[in-house]
Amino acid sequence: MQPEQLAATDPRVDAFIAALPGWQQSICREVRELVHAADPDVLETIKRTTQPYFVLDGNICALLAAKDHVNVFMYDGGIVPDPEGIITAGHDNKTARTVAFRQGEAINAPALIEMFRQIIANNRAGGWRKLKAGG
Repeated sequence: MQPEQLAATDPRVDAFIAALPGWQQSICREVRELVHAADPDVLETIKRTTQPYFVLDGNICALLAAKDHVNVFMYDGGIVPDPEGIITAGHDNKTARTVAFRQGEAINAPALIEMFRQIIANNRAGGWRKLKAGG
């Protein structure tokens, strides 16, 4: 990461990642780098007691480590296109969809970063709820 991105990291997110098995740490670190690469103004925080969230004018995504995978919750209201088909669950969810990564699976970085960028653009335009309602 570039130095300006390091300022936007949160030590509580570092602690969350450090407590995970090695393969989950790798996934979380890569997702973290991608969301920061999408926009250098992205901030990290902890919500719901322990969950890492990445925010900029609203939620972008959150991390949740499960036993056999890592979920990346994409806060897009289902309106961001998914031409690469990386969304794995929540297709009909009204607030967030999920991209799940299992051990050994490659992350489609270009597709994920593009989705992050579109979510950020939507947040800056007033958020997906406003956009979904037609402005």
